[in-house]
Amino acid sequence: MLKKSLALGIVSGLLAGIASLVYAKVYHSSLGADFSKVARTVGILAASVFGTVLAALGYWVLNKWLKDKGEIVFNFLFVLLSFASILGPFATKLPLDLEAPELFPGLVIPMHFFPVLAWHTLKPLFFKQPPGTSK
Repeated sequence: MLKKSLALGIVSGLLAGIASLVYAKVYHSSLGADFSKVARTVGILAASVFGTVLAALGYWVLNKWLKDKGEIVFNFLFVLLSFASILGPFATKLPLDLEAPELFPGLVIPMHFFPVLAWHTLKPLFFKQPPGTSK
């Protein structure tokens, strides 16, 4: 189960990272706000993969410890932590030379939800049924 969890974490992180980069491109072309100095491509991809690999470890641990309740506890925590993570962009100090810094949260806040969306979208491909349940 650990290998499947980690594989899901890596693949969903890559998907979330790619979705974030596409979103950043659309955001830039729509609003003209360029935050590439602050939200770099490598950083976006790394944060997405790191978050989902960490989630994969949490998923494995919770399902190992809590058996049947692990799935629901994990889902709740992953969504809760995704919401909590949006506090960071509001506290970010941007360089003074950036134009329209008020648009920065609109760029990065949606990106914080892409990992959990990618995880839940891809999970059925890796786990046919929740661990600890029988057919």
